[in-house]
Amino acid sequence: MEMLGQLLPFIFLIAIMYFIIIRPQQQSAKKHREMLENLAKGDKIVTNGGLIAEVKKVEENFFSVIIADKVIVKVAKDSIARKYEDEA
Repeated sequence: MEMLGQLLPFIFLIAIMYFIIIRPQQQSAKKHREMLENLAKGDKIVTNGGLIAEVKKVEENFFSVIIADKVIVKVAKDSIARKYEDEA
């Protein structure tokens, strides 16, 4: 019984860390993965470098994107920060 009393604060701290740090981070990563899976031709994206581009072709590990007139580059899926939503 004494051992349970000593372990209870540690269990409580681990539970707090899980709900404050680990779980929200996992949910955020899951939303990002789903966003990447749902990107299609014509969607606008923002890269981690801050470039705004339009998806031209979806490949397994890359996106072919248009960054200017007749300028098509390949971007790794890992470097996509978010989908660009036009405020206008």
